[in-house]
Amino acid sequence: MKARFLRQYSIDNYVIDFYCSKLKLAIEIDGDIHDLQDQKEYDKNRQEYLENFGVTFIRIKNEELLGNPNKAFEKIENEVNRLQQLAKT
Repeated sequence: MKARFLRQYSIDNYVIDFYCSKLKLAIEIDGDIHDLQDQKEYDKNRQEYLENFGVTFIRIKNEELLGNPNKAFEKIENEVNRLQQLAKT
């Protein structure tokens, strides 16, 4: 099964950077602002809230994506494969 991701997907009052509805997989690309303490707290609460809907999160820093995109894509691919295997059981 191919994993289809949509950009800027809304769940309740929140917008996720990329989301695969079949796998309930959210990918967040985090820039420098996400290192600020207030933003970290907001992100934590937001993620916990959305996880209550069964959403799994992958967070990738901008530096990680720009510095080694293959590693970032491998991280996503591994999680897609893991969730697909869980769906088969």
